[in-house]
Amino acid sequence: MSKPITLYSHAGGPNPWKVAIILEELNVPYETKLMDFSELKQDPFESINPNGRVPAIEDPNTGMKLWESGAIIEYLLETYDKEGKLSYAKGPEKWDTKAWLHFQTSGQGPYFGQRAWFVLYHQDKIDSCLERYGNEIRRVLGVIDAHLKKTGSQYLVGDKCTYADLAFMPWHWLLTQAPNVMGEGFVKEFEEKYPIAWKWNQKLNERPSVKKAREDRNQAMSGGKK
Repeated sequence: MSKPITLYSHAGGPNPWKVAIILEELNVPYETKLMDFSELKQDPFESINPNGRVPAIEDPNTGMKLWESGAIIEYLLETYDKEGKLSYAKGPEKWDTKAWLHFQTSGQGPYFGQRAWFVLYHQDKIDSCLERYGNEIRRVLGVIDAHLKKTGSQYLVGDKCTYADLAFMPWHWLLTQAPNVMGEGFVKEFEEKYPIAWKWNQKLNERPSVKKAREDRNQAMSGGKK
């Protein structure tokens, strides 16, 4: 029996919950350690992640300490997904899945995150910033919608749900539940303007792993303890 992996997380930030979903899918034991922002920019946490952000993991089964959600996901797959439940071992599908993960980490997360910053935290309302990042969110949804329409598949790569699909989910929670960084009316826009991506999103949100991570995040945000 594997020893539990420690997942360093934060209630609000979506990126750690991407890792939690993958751990749930792979049935890898883990313990979530919710961090205060004050703890991130100093030791002992900076010895794990020099960038001082979450997520990060410590795996007592291998001695591995790792940071950055994309790298963590790839590590978990290589170490714990020997049967290819969420991944492809070879062929174009292997690399296509990596491409979608990189698109999520570079194309979805930063733009969604900037919109969230200017909506929720910035002291002044800057319309040009809100417009820019709102349009980028729409663009990302359009890319997914067009791809799924073109391929006719239920998933981004091949004929099964992979880590690439699942990595998009936590940031999409910011569009479909309070506080909605695009406004309450955006759920309807998502469904009507990007119907295939919407259906894909809703299907993935029904997976037990995604439900569990979303419930744990909501509990953490409300001040509850996991």
